[in-house]
Amino acid sequence: MTNTLKHFATALCLTAFCWLPLNATAADEGAKVVYHVDFKDPTRYSATLTSINNILNFYDSQLMEAEVHLVFVGYGLRFTTNDALKGSAYAHDEELLARRDELKGRLQSLIRVRGVKVELCDKTRDEVGLPQSKVYKGIQFVSSGVAKIAILQSEGFAYLKVQ
Repeated sequence: MTNTLKHFATALCLTAFCWLPLNATAADEGAKVVYHVDFKDPTRYSATLTSINNILNFYDSQLMEAEVHLVFVGYGLRFTTNDALKGSAYAHDEELLARRDELKGRLQSLIRVRGVKVELCDKTRDEVGLPQSKVYKGIQFVSSGVAKIAILQSEGFAYLKVQ
């Protein structure tokens, strides 16, 4: 091998060595997000769904693999079922009833098409006696929603909550 060819091969290896770790770090650390829904406002929830879609679009445009979780706790239960939750603190109101089908469709699309992992605090669900069978398909149950969020954060997930 000539000296010129050796220098070229060395430069190529160094360039590849320097470039790969930067891309791997950005994708590994920047594409892990957990959204927290513990509120009852349908407009705020709609903004959360929009935010999730927007962040996924950004990651796609950067050719980054994304892992996004949406964790429902407390009042967030309202957005996981068609049950009116009558007699509970989480009962559906007119505003939610007017938008429920639209919000459900958007959530289902994020689960099925975009691969968002959706979890519901089983303690909240059990508190009101809602059968698991009445929760939308694709939603997983976790024993504690806040513990799930804490675990995800300890694994490097960014915490987002739409205000």
